[in-house]
Amino acid sequence: MNLNEEIQRNLVLIEYYKEQLATLEYQTQLTQSALTDYHKAKITLNQLGKNKQASDVLIPVGGGIFLNSTLQDTTKVLIDIGAGYITEKTPEDAIIKLEERIKNMQENQEKLLETAQQLQNEANELSEKTQKLMNQNQK
Repeated sequence: MNLNEEIQRNLVLIEYYKEQLATLEYQTQLTQSALTDYHKAKITLNQLGKNKQASDVLIPVGGGIFLNSTLQDTTKVLIDIGAGYITEKTPEDAIIKLEERIKNMQENQEKLLETAQQLQNEANELSEKTQKLMNQNQK
């Protein structure tokens, strides 16, 4: 492979790395959003556990719209267990499930960040190498 072909190949690889990094950043943002939702749910469940009497709440229905409602029974909550199935649990059990999900999401996020860092390092090395090749080619 001659110098121009190697430079061209490296430039294509650098572009590929950029696309992969953008994808990883998007996945990291989605993971962070899910973590935020899980933490909010955990806080809400902790508050429910403290309140043993009927209380007024706002229920988000999406699009910035909320319904006024009164909670009568806070001893059971419904939790999504996947594939469209929901099960009934105590708030304490739901918190344990949320903590498991949070732990898994944090581990996934760490892996995403590690992979992104590796790709960034490889892209930087390739970019430096390509710059040297381009400087040689200009001489």
